[in-house]
Amino acid sequence: MPLVSVVMPVHNSAATLGASVRSVLAQSHADVELLVTDDASGDGSMDLLRDLAREDERVLPEAAPEQGGAARARNLAMARARGEFVAFLDSDDMWLPRKLERQIEFAAAGDAPLTFTSYFKVDGDYEGEARDFVPNGRVIKARERVTYRDMLVQDHIGALTAMYSRTVLGTRLMPDMPKRQDYALWLDIMRDGHHARGLQEPLAVYRAGRAGSLSSNKLDLVEHNWRLYREHEGLGLVRSTRALAGAAWHSVRKSHI
Repeated sequence: MPLVSVVMPVHNSAATLGASVRSVLAQSHADVELLVTDDASGDGSMDLLRDLAREDERVLPEAAPEQGGAARARNLAMARARGEFVAFLDSDDMWLPRKLERQIEFAAAGDAPLTFTSYFKVDGDYEGEARDFVPNGRVIKARERVTYRDMLVQDHIGALTAMYSRTVLGTRLMPDMPKRQDYALWLDIMRDGHHARGLQEPLAVYRAGRAGSLSSNKLDLVEHNWRLYREHEGLGLVRSTRALAGAAWHSVRKSHI
């Protein structure tokens, strides 16, 4: 049984998928399973996944029965998880080689079932591999400790760095929302009385400004954040407005890094 189950949703990601998968398989902590769900791609992503699975048995692809979005794709993968930890990586981002090793050590030394790390930011057309990445100074820094109240002001957790303990939390699925489903999951976990801890070391690489990516349209995210606060969290008008202002400021600040 692997220690870490890595969850990766895929939709038309053939251009970046190989580098993302290889960044998981090249981890210094190798006791992983990579659970990949292809969400009805039309660009050959599933064929590439089958090739990668033949090369490394830790790659475990499946095809979603129909296109259902990132939340459903991630949940299909999580339903197959066997690891003590569940970690997340999108098919256009990458982990640096010691990401899991460092984060597992960090999680073991603390009292939080949800951990995350700092990460580097690169342009959307970046074509390098994780093993060749040269630190560029564009770092989204992790806060040392995050509570539910902190998260209502803004989402402090980069999904590409998040990892939670199934031993403590069980398998926690993402709410079936078109966007912000990762943010909603972190809130669900913390609303139950848990907090999250952030490792300051940048250990992942995020491709920013990708056309068509879930987070590329900032104005569109305003609507989805508002619905998250009002409908999923049940916040009143004043608290939702305050949370939305914090989220907007956080998004603008990150866009300048």
